Amino acid sequence: MEDEIHPRTAPTQLDLLNVSLEPERPKRSQPAEPSNQSQTSVPTKALAPPTVAIEAVVRSKVETLLIIDTETTGLDPEHDHCVEVGAILFDVRSQSVLHQLSFLLPVQSNAAEPINHIPASVSRCPQPWRQSLDLFVELVAAADVLVAHNAAFDRQWFGCGELPEIAKPWLCTMEDIRWPRDRQLKPRPSVRDLALAYGIPVWAAHRALTDCIYLAEVLARCDDLDTLLDRGLEPRQWMRANVSYADRSLAKEAGFRWNDPVKGSWTRRLSAREAEELPFDTSVVDAEALNLPMG
Repeated sequence: MEDEIHPRTAPTQLDLLNVSLEPERPKRSQPAEPSNQSQTSVPTKALAPPTVAIEAVVRSKVETLLIIDTETTGLDPEHDHCVEVGAILFDVRSQSVLHQLSFLLPVQSNAAEPINHIPASVSRCPQPWRQSLDLFVELVAAADVLVAHNAAFDRQWFGCGELPEIAKPWLCTMEDIRWPRDRQLKPRPSVRDLALAYGIPVWAAHRALTDCIYLAEVLARCDDLDTLLDRGLEPRQWMRANVSYADRSLAKEAGFRWNDPVKGSWTRRLSAREAEELPFDTSVVDAEALNLPMG
């Protein structure tokens, strides 16, 4: 996962897989090309309808999530490789972990070793990674939605190398979910931010299963998880904040980013409902024309 977490004291593997520090849970019921604004904006009301996959998921309610994280040898799937996959199958109704899995994929070198602490030589140690990959495919099949923090980064590795393509909806816990205001989180929180906001100790960083555990523990403590998921799965498009230089702080506070991914603009992926709630006007960016990431 491409994120910032500072390691603390590491527990034993048994501790890692059995973290459960929360109070009793309440029972619950069922890259871009620059272009000018006139060429890339259309009225907000021109939002396209949601994709069939996301429509179907929202109508039937999400029952099972697969929380995913990857560790990689670099940032470019065309030249780098995925070295580790972590996954947790999570039941939404009970807010409980059903299954968890982590495995290394063999690589010849790992330029990101200073970050993820996975020596390439260790990735080549004998272990049943192919069988683990088969099990991972089964976990994907069992899930309604895949969840990742900075999903745009993680999803790009699937369909490359040994990893299978995934044709299911993705939900990004950094970009798509609007966390409760009383948690006092930034518009685009890190996994570390999320964990600490929900009272979860941060003991390690940048191993795939560890980051998945943080997200699972956060979701387990959400008071209204169904609403968070439903709103997080609303169809989104890239939107430009139509603000003056003097009012640029409004866009920044709302989670818009300057020059990223559209040069010379404050942009963010939003649903039509979220755009209507903003204190300033927005316009939809022609993402296809600018080859913008859709997730």
